[in-house]
Amino acid sequence: MARRGMVATSHPAATLAGLDMLRAGGSAIDGAVAAAAMLAVVEPMMTGIGGDAFLLYHLADPDGGRGELLGLNGSGRSPLALKRSDIAGPAIDPDTWPAVTVPGAVDLWQTAHRRLGRLRFADLLGPAIETAEAGFPVSERVQSMWRACVPRLRGDRAAAEHYLTSGEAPALGAVFRSPALARSLRRIAEGGRDAFYEGPIAEEIVRYARGTGGFLELEDLRRHESTWVDPIGTMYRGREVSQLPPNGQGLGVLLMLNLLENFDLASMDVAGTEHTHLLVEAKKLAYADLHAHVGDPEAEPLRGAGGVPLAELLDKAYARERSRLIDPGRAADGAAPGGIPSGAAGVGSDTVYLAVVDGEGNAASFINSLFAPFGAATAGGDTGIMLHCRGAGFSLAAGHPNEYRPGKRPFHTIIPGMVLDRGRLDLCYGVMGGPFQPQGHVQLLSNHYDHGLSLQAAIDRPRWRHTDGLELLCELGMEPRSVEGLAALGHRVRGAGGAEFGGAQAIRVDRRGTLYGASDPRKDGAALGY
Repeated sequence: MARRGMVATSHPAATLAGLDMLRAGGSAIDGAVAAAAMLAVVEPMMTGIGGDAFLLYHLADPDGGRGELLGLNGSGRSPLALKRSDIAGPAIDPDTWPAVTVPGAVDLWQTAHRRLGRLRFADLLGPAIETAEAGFPVSERVQSMWRACVPRLRGDRAAAEHYLTSGEAPALGAVFRSPALARSLRRIAEGGRDAFYEGPIAEEIVRYARGTGGFLELEDLRRHESTWVDPIGTMYRGREVSQLPPNGQGLGVLLMLNLLENFDLASMDVAGTEHTHLLVEAKKLAYADLHAHVGDPEAEPLRGAGGVPLAELLDKAYARERSRLIDPGRAADGAAPGGIPSGAAGVGSDTVYLAVVDGEGNAASFINSLFAPFGAATAGGDTGIMLHCRGAGFSLAAGHPNEYRPGKRPFHTIIPGMVLDRGRLDLCYGVMGGPFQPQGHVQLLSNHYDHGLSLQAAIDRPRWRHTDGLELLCELGMEPRSVEGLAALGHRVRGAGGAEFGGAQAIRVDRRGTLYGASDPRKDGAALGY
């Protein structure tokens, strides 16, 4: 708990970097950018400046009234030179150049900072630059993930050069240095986003792409810009839950909540079969609509955002009708989208989420991702920047709203969340984990708001993850009676470790202005305030 500012991230070094900015007089976005840059150094398989980012930002009213909620879409677009005929197979392989879209994170960092920041942009990157140059000790969790990626990293000369030591992952406790990444970060600190999208960094990324079968060109990078968007939301148990609009999957959270509002979850045992079954079945219905309708809001301007009929999908009457499809006594083998005139789910789950709240009540719900571990397992030449594989999220089905086209944003899994109570910030939160994220959001929110669990307890509770059909992963530690009951209802239950269930970070603000931070034990992180 704290009063003047708080940061929650998945790595202590990032939490401290963000907190230092708040203590220096920075705003929530200053803390978020500093933390995100640090995470790009100390969790290089999870995030980086070669990936995308999204932001929900609560701009507090200095007079204590209703604040303003802002949204920023920092996702990049597919290369203009990559034609549909260049893609073979039923899906885009995440370990190939066709999966590499324009990295959007750096532009989002500076676009948000120009509007919302207080400190010098260069100062925000200072801690990350220093850590990349001096090195950091590799933790057990990070080393384990790094080791699993070795075969993929060996497949790219630049990736192996920058992220392997004598052809292997760094050892546990080894001090790992990233001099090439430090140089790139320093160039960005000195030249801003233009140093990435128009300067030597862009030129080197394109040079390496041309030499290794890639499709990115300088024009792709030059034309990139982030987009300010209006958040979407729904009321749940008297509070306003907000998400970013498509091309992300935040809509899935709202669809699930609308369905669940038709059931008295608070009267159920949070650890019981009935409660979990209802959430799983709501997930199936919500994701069916999500994947049927979501596309790029700019490339598919048919209705609403990205051709998505948002008003119809988020209508409470529609949710009541759909909720009747849930059978409390049997698991459904999948679900079909609702009867609304018209995405492909992603493959990755390598993302960092962080929450920052400053002393004025401004809040940054911030997410940054490479999609798969180390992205496409391809570095941008001598830049030390791993390039993401977000293009693997495109559908290749003809006529789908998320069908691949040049210059288009793909379906995105990364989603920051925020909850307002009568217009005032109540909760800044997120849950990592690729396609799992809407499921994770709803489990956290139901634990906290339906069952009154503290923020930390809501995060700590064992989770479930529905994958497809009747398949259901149950986290080790879930109550045996609940697992047995789910199996009896027809779910094909399989136990799984914490790596399957993402990681959450959250900060709550009460009516007195006290900040409550929580950080997921499934990660290395910490929530700290002052």
